[in-house]
Amino acid sequence: MGESRIDLPKPSGHHCFACGTDNPSGLHLSFYACEDRVCADVTLDRYRVGWEGIAHGGMISTLLDEVMSWTIIYFKQVFFVTRKMEVRYLKPVPVETPLTVCGRMGEVCRPPRIEVTADILDKEGARLAHSRGEFVQLDERKIGLIPPGLRADMEQLFERFGGL
Repeated sequence: MGESRIDLPKPSGHHCFACGTDNPSGLHLSFYACEDRVCADVTLDRYRVGWEGIAHGGMISTLLDEVMSWTIIYFKQVFFVTRKMEVRYLKPVPVETPLTVCGRMGEVCRPPRIEVTADILDKEGARLAHSRGEFVQLDERKIGLIPPGLRADMEQLFERFGGL
């Protein structure tokens, strides 16, 4: 496709189900920026099913929420939480098949609101699921509730991303 790809570092030692490095049951997602998107390539194993051979709906929403979160982390470099998300399941999402999950910043919103969209694509680029999420940037009081080690790790990421 000719697009430039930037592999994104992530903190190590955390237990996040989607991207954590220390969660033995986690997905261990890694992300990359590509133009105006943040993406992750993933192949869900057979233990992530709902119906046989088809990914569980909760797994699909987890992938979409996580890529939208990393889209904010990369493009905005702020602390936030998910306020709400809407998922459209367009086609069955197969397990044991390569998939790409991509997020894009949505329309410009009034702070502290942030909108992001995401898609799960098969290897041919067909859209299997779509999400629109609304996130809320944390104010200084709420940032203080984040554990200090995690806050420091994320601030280091923000600095790195600001220089990319």
